[in-house]
This record gives sequence, structure tokens and C-alpha cells, in this order.
Amino acid sequence: MQLTVLLIILALLTVIGYQMGRSRAVASVGGRIVELHSVPSYHGFYVALWAGLPALLLFAFWGASEGWLVMQMVLSGLPDRLVNGDAQSLGLLRADILNLAHGVTTGREPDPEVVAAAERYLRLHALGDWSLLVIGCCIAIGGLLYARGRIDPDLRARNRVERTVNIALVICSLVAILTTIGIVLSLLFEAIRFFAVVNPLEFLFGTHWSPQMAMRADQVGSSGSFGAIPLFAGTLLITGIAMAVAVPVGLMAAIFMSEYASPGLRTWLKPILEVLAGIPTVVYGFFAALTMAPFVRDVGNSLGLSVSSESALAAGFVMGVMIIPFVSSLSDDVINAVPQSLRDGSYGLGATKSETIRLVVLPAALPGIVAAIMLAVSRAIGETMIVTMAAGLTANLTANPLDAVTTVTTQIATLLVGDQEFDSPKTLSAFGLGLVLFVVTLTLNMVALRVVQKYREKYD
Repeated sequence: MQLTVLLIILALLTVIGYQMGRSRAVASVGGRIVELHSVPSYHGFYVALWAGLPALLLFAFWGASEGWLVMQMVLSGLPDRLVNGDAQSLGLLRADILNLAHGVTTGREPDPEVVAAAERYLRLHALGDWSLLVIGCCIAIGGLLYARGRIDPDLRARNRVERTVNIALVICSLVAILTTIGIVLSLLFEAIRFFAVVNPLEFLFGTHWSPQMAMRADQVGSSGSFGAIPLFAGTLLITGIAMAVAVPVGLMAAIFMSEYASPGLRTWLKPILEVLAGIPTVVYGFFAALTMAPFVRDVGNSLGLSVSSESALAAGFVMGVMIIPFVSSLSDDVINAVPQSLRDGSYGLGATKSETIRLVVLPAALPGIVAAIMLAVSRAIGETMIVTMAAGLTANLTANPLDAVTTVTTQIATLLVGDQEFDSPKTLSAFGLGLVLFVVTLTLNMVALRVVQKYREKYD
């Protein structure tokens, strides 16, 4: 609660600082003919930044380090018999303290020293929050008064405000870049650990996937089988089925809405299509498992075909329906962005509407359409829930859409569910699959970029 109160107070002081800065800037001129270096609003922003930014930085620092600092203070007061164990026992001790502090039972009789430590943790936590509230308010008020006292006609408020905003934008950009680098490096390091145990050639070209590690050395397949070709084949099969549904339907819907539908009809159709993008994937999974899969099985049986209860066709079809809005909405925007002068010139040369769409509009909109399709492909490759519920978890190497298959993302989710040991090849194989998926997605994006650059049309 204290932290919420502090944020509210900071917001109020920031608004007050803005108003005070503007008023102070106007008052500093008075009736004199003096030209302000910056308009009064920049003086208001200058005071508001001094009122809110230092206290907000303190709040961010305390939020990031509070748990560690309080826990270290609590552990320093415990007897040596509790804190002198190995890293695993120390981690269990921390978990017990946190569980007791938050009222979660541990399932066993807690040590009285641990109970006292949990109570001390709560006291220190509350004391830290109250201290943060008081210190943060003092810093905010002090910054407000300091900045207000510096208001002067010659103050370069605009330069300082814009410099602060530029620094904030650079920091945000660095956070995004460093986060991406961190994700790639963490994926790469864990994948290297996996490939140190499993031969990369076996992983990339093996045809049998069974990562389950046996409990005893005499069991069959105790070393596991990590041939990922069945997973790649299943991913490509389901993605291909989904694209076969989404691309024609989505593109035709975009052409109809942009070229043939009246403005009133388009106003109704586009939101209805975009509703499909807002439906949770688990709902699509239910539909695929309970409706589409039995329908495909019944139709196949009536035709004398052998259809699995969980099939790639059912999962791919429902996934394609889910992806239709990605293709239709983006393609519609791109087609509408084609200059009307191109259409008028085509009509002036005697072309029909369909010829204009096929020979003028679609080539002009090709880069955007390719981008929409690539976005849809990336969405299909990364889908997990529909495949898990409708296509199963069986790693079959098959091109038959009526068989049960699985995908890379589904196996990654399966391997990392529950309490796992991250020194086991079974768990580390998820990072190997993730690295391959990252490389494939990056390659697809580069190919799409090359296509866009090659076929881009430029207009005056």
C-alpha cells in the first residue's frame, strides 16, 4: 500500500510542479518586455521532471533490490546451523521464510528460528516501504522547490527537457536491444551445453525423437533419442495446411473489402474478421479437439480412409482460421494504400476491374502482402495450444495430414513443464529446438526482406 501511495503522491507532485513551473515562468517576466528562452510549458516540464524523476529512480532501485536486501538482513540474524549449508539448503531456507511470511504452509513443522525470521522479514519489509514513502516524498518536494527556484527567463528549459527525454529514449532502446541479446545468448549457451552431449548431426538429421531418459541404465533407450526431423516435418506440415487455408481466404477477403465492398459493408466486415484474432488460442484448441478432429475422422472413415483421432489436418485447418485476420487485415491496409491514380490510369487504358486488381494493385501491394504472409507464417510456427490439443504429442515422420504429429514449439513446452533438471539432455534439448526455431524464423524474415526489396514499387 505504501508504494501505491508513493506513486500517487509522485503523480500529484509532478502535476503541481508542471503548473508551478509555468506560473513561475510567466511571473518571472511580469510586466517587463523580456523574451523567455523557452515557452512556459517547458519550464513546467522542467519542474515536473525534477519533482518526479529522482524519486521515481529511487522507487525503481528499491523495487529491484528490496527483496535481496531484506533477505540478507534476515539471514544475517539466523544461527550458523541454518545458514552454513550448501546452496540447495540455503535456497530451501529462503523459500520457507518467504512462504511463512506470506502465509503459505510448507507441509511440515517449521523451525522456531525460521518462524521468527519470517516475522522479522515482514517487519523489515514494512519498515523499508514506509522509509521509501517518506524519503521519496522528501526527494520529490525538494526537487520541486529546487527546480522552481531556478526558473528564470534565461533558463534553457527546452534544451534540458529535450536532453532528458532523449536520454530516456536511448535507455528504452538499449533495454530492448540488450533484452534481445540476452535472450539469444541464454538460448545459445544452453544449446551449446546440449550439443556437447548430443551430436548435432544426430539432432538435425536423426529420424527418431524420444527424449525420455530411463531411470535405470538397463532400460531400452536409456540414453534417449534426439533426432528432430519428425518435429521439423510436423511443424512444416501443420504450417503448410494453415497457410493453405489462411492465405487464399485472407487475401480474397482483403481484396473484396478494399475493392468491391461498399464503405458500409466494409465497416461491418473488417471488425467481424478481426474478432477472430482476439479469441484465445485455447478456445481454438477446444474447437479443434472437440469439433474439427471428430468431423475429420468421421469424414475420413466414411471415405474408407484411416484417420487418427488427433490429426495434422484438424489442427492445421483451425490454425489457418485463426490466422486469417493477420493476412486479411494487413493486406487490406496495404491494398488501400496503393495510390488511386494507378487504378485510374489502368481504367483509362481500358482495363477491367479484375485486370486492374490482378495486374496493377496486387503487384504494387506485393511487399506488404509478403510481410503479412510472413507474419502469419511466424504465428503458425509459434502456435502451441492448438497443436497440443488437436494434433497430439506423437513425433511421427509422415507427410500424411490424417496422422497425428507434433511440432517444435509443442515439444519445447512439454519438455519444460514441471520441475526439471537443467543438466539433463532431455531438458536441454528444448534449447536446441529453440535455437533451430530461432535460426529458421530469422532466415524466413531475411528472405521476406529480400523479396520486398526486389519487388518494391516506388511512386512519386
